[in-house]
Amino acid sequence: MQWTLLAEKLFGLDHGISVQDDFLSGTVQFEGAALTVIGTTNHAPIGVEMALKQARRVLDTLAQHPGRAILLLIDTQGQLLRRRDELLGINRAMAHLGCCIDLARRRGHRVIGLVYDQALSGGFITSGLIADACYALPEAEIRVMRIPAMARVTKIAEERLAELSQTNPVFAPGVQNYVAMGGVQAVWKHDLQAGLRSALRDAPTTDQRSRDGRSRGGRALAYAVAQQVLAA
Repeated sequence: MQWTLLAEKLFGLDHGISVQDDFLSGTVQFEGAALTVIGTTNHAPIGVEMALKQARRVLDTLAQHPGRAILLLIDTQGQLLRRRDELLGINRAMAHLGCCIDLARRRGHRVIGLVYDQALSGGFITSGLIADACYALPEAEIRVMRIPAMARVTKIAEERLAELSQTNPVFAPGVQNYVAMGGVQAVWKHDLQAGLRSALRDAPTTDQRSRDGRSRGGRALAYAVAQQVLAA
């Protein structure tokens, strides 16, 4: 879905969100309350500049509007694979973005992620997966790594990984697989305003992704292992 159509469905024609170099930002009104919107479009790769722009908007909200909810609109092809950004420390810039989102949550800001188009690898991990909860539209595409790339990294044959992906969501892309693993809280299928309303009201304020993954059958051991590590 185009971000303009999404914004209209959520906030009406006069939504107040602007775009500059694939960076989305704005302040919207939703059911009588102000909401900060931050995001990307056109499958934007997340480089140093884009990560710092998003982080700056999060920090501005913390400083100027304590407690205001933040909505992250996610459409990214992942981190920018460019030598310049590697030399500038893209890992630190993306970590900084993640830390800013985490700080917002700790300061009492409700942070909601919405994958409305594409969410890949590091660009997704440092945004939607750090929010209080992440949601998705049915037509969205979510994955960390394609099976051929996964085969090169793990040295496991593509055929074997393709076989595993049929029964194990960890090896497979797709919105429903991420719901099963707990990474996506729910899919907004029809009434997007109702989805946002419910998320702002009911999204968990503590991380329960591994617990959800266990209960949904997508990650059988993650929660138990995490508890053992915490107890050690």
